[in-house]
Amino acid sequence: MVGRKSVIGALLAVALAYVIYPYATLYRLGLAIRHGDAATLQSMVDWSAVREGIKEDICDLVIDEPKDAKANGQLPPFGAGFVRGIAGNAVDAKVTPEALVAAASDQPAAKPAQQGAAVRVSWAFCNSPAGFQVDLRAPGQAEPIRLQLDLRSGAWRVTRVWLPAELLGAANART
Repeated sequence: MVGRKSVIGALLAVALAYVIYPYATLYRLGLAIRHGDAATLQSMVDWSAVREGIKEDICDLVIDEPKDAKANGQLPPFGAGFVRGIAGNAVDAKVTPEALVAAASDQPAAKPAQQGAAVRVSWAFCNSPAGFQVDLRAPGQAEPIRLQLDLRSGAWRVTRVWLPAELLGAANART
């Protein structure tokens, strides 16, 4: 009976640690961004996977929402490849741990009345045994920024980021 209780206690402790671990990782990710720790960001984010996802989203936005109504939503194969190349170069150059740290540090210090006006977690939950999804809300944005974290080799890492169309459109306008 004593052995059974210790096994049950150990299993409950492991289950509790498993449930808390992605939230602790999310907290560490936020601290790394706030403190400008690019090395920690490098280890907590699969940057190549994140960049590929953002490239796909930008290409989808450009191909699905053409500025010219006569285009019927289609780019010729050369045009689609050209957009992919331009988006790829821009995303590769700008989606880095150092760029994220610089963007976070460029934000002006919040006034006391605006201290709650930062990006906040609006939803975070496991979507599979090895997947964790987070929705972040930024002031003035209708759509959330969505992060996908995956459990790889015993550590949670950001593997995908979905930016709202308004942010992708602004990035597309600058490229």
